[in-house]
Amino acid sequence: MSKLLKAGIIGCGGIANQKHMPAIQKTGMVEMVSFCDIKPERATEAAEKYGISNATTSTDYKALVNDPAIDIIYVLTPNKSHSVITIAALEAGKHVMCEKPMAKTSAEARAMVAAAKKADKVLTIGYQNRFKPEAAYIKKCANRGDLGDIYFAKAHALRRRAVPTWGVFLDEEEQGGGPLIDIGTHALDLALWFMNKYKPKSVMGSVFHKLNENGDCGNVFGPWNPKEFTVEDAAFGYITMEDGSTIILESSWALNTLQYGEAKATICGTKGGADMWDGVRINGDDFGKLYEKKPALGADGVDFFMGGGNSAEVEEQLSFLNAIIKGEPLTVLPEEACIVTEILEAIYESAKTGKLVTF
Repeated sequence: MSKLLKAGIIGCGGIANQKHMPAIQKTGMVEMVSFCDIKPERATEAAEKYGISNATTSTDYKALVNDPAIDIIYVLTPNKSHSVITIAALEAGKHVMCEKPMAKTSAEARAMVAAAKKADKVLTIGYQNRFKPEAAYIKKCANRGDLGDIYFAKAHALRRRAVPTWGVFLDEEEQGGGPLIDIGTHALDLALWFMNKYKPKSVMGSVFHKLNENGDCGNVFGPWNPKEFTVEDAAFGYITMEDGSTIILESSWALNTLQYGEAKATICGTKGGADMWDGVRINGDDFGKLYEKKPALGADGVDFFMGGGNSAEVEEQLSFLNAIIKGEPLTVLPEEACIVTEILEAIYESAKTGKLVTF
């Protein structure tokens, strides 16, 4: 590639520093030329660490969106502003990667899809767990037909005590919810992707505020202020697709359980099943006998070589960048991410009304 893409980073907080900016840097395909954050010191720190020598900083996202020198925009802000910034960037002719979840509401998500189509620009959402070896292996098995028709799945996003106590995670106005919209979104995305079914028919949901009154209960991130904890601590959904396939979604930041793990899915098909609880486990029957197999996804067994390849975060960036540069198919389509948001919204709505939500 003769010319590096020029990127603007909007939101220089945790997800930008922990995931996106290091991964962008590792691709060698992008120059980060401008940084924006409502806290100017964070934009300055990001520019000094990841930017080009004359990188600019701002507290106004419009400065980046309207900069003709910028090719791509990363929207790494709280959920509330995902839609407005993404749409503004697309309308300004930029390609966009927006962090998950796509938006707070389904209406906002649909508007983002429409804006990308109208602008004829690449839009993708940050579901990096699709790029993990475990997920990629299961997807290949499903695509090849090894599991048959996948008609039941569980989407797992369970934490025993891991409530994020920084930023705006506990603020319902900024985020739209708690563990359901934060980590449940990853698990649901995986289940839908494995099944390749994106036509929901109905949703029932339950949302709980049971453990958030006790701010000092062994939380891995330290105690929280119960008065600031305005989102749920656990949420569950029962999702039925148009063809009758069913997904059970379970999510929590705080739950009295000994089986916990996030960004996992269990899927069951007519020919076999798969789960992600211990690496990857494939199960089924053969010659009248039940079997279980565990593929070796690494390169263990050689002292000095444990396998190469990129991390999921880098692979996520490469999918986005190669879609822009080479026209390659995106791994995470905005239309699929929109369905995830629609289902999450329906779970919250069902929990609020106590009624079945139909599509």
